[in-house]
Amino acid sequence: MTSRVRQFVPSAQVVRYLLVGVGNTLFGYGCFSLFTWLFVRMAPAHPGLAASAATVVAGVTNITVSFLGYKLFVFRSKDRFLPEYLRSFLVYLPTMAFSAVAIAPLTAFLRNVMPPQQQRAPYLAGALLTVLTVFASFLGHKYFSFRKRTDAVE
Repeated sequence: MTSRVRQFVPSAQVVRYLLVGVGNTLFGYGCFSLFTWLFVRMAPAHPGLAASAATVVAGVTNITVSFLGYKLFVFRSKDRFLPEYLRSFLVYLPTMAFSAVAIAPLTAFLRNVMPPQQQRAPYLAGALLTVLTVFASFLGHKYFSFRKRTDAVE
């Protein structure tokens, strides 16, 4: 392949990231939706707070599943499990915290904007916040969770 053509072809790592990312996003949004559905039924007067709780509960499960996919398939890291898991958790923690705080007012806003579809507001808010997480997580994983160590002494 010529160098001119190669600049338009994504690297194998980017393709693997996209494949795992699609699976993680579907799994993560599915977990979020399930927990939102359960929590809204327990507190129907507070769908924003239910969605916020669902974000946190689903987030811990999703972090573990995504970590395994990224470690084993995308970045193919051979480094120690626990330090990478903790770094991966740290990558997701800011977006999970932001989403947990932002989803309640975003849900309230969407309920006001689309009154006939109020019951869908927490799910739409979760989907919008998922887009932010996808972009932030790639950068965090590439440059923090699974960064390549350079030898101190060559």
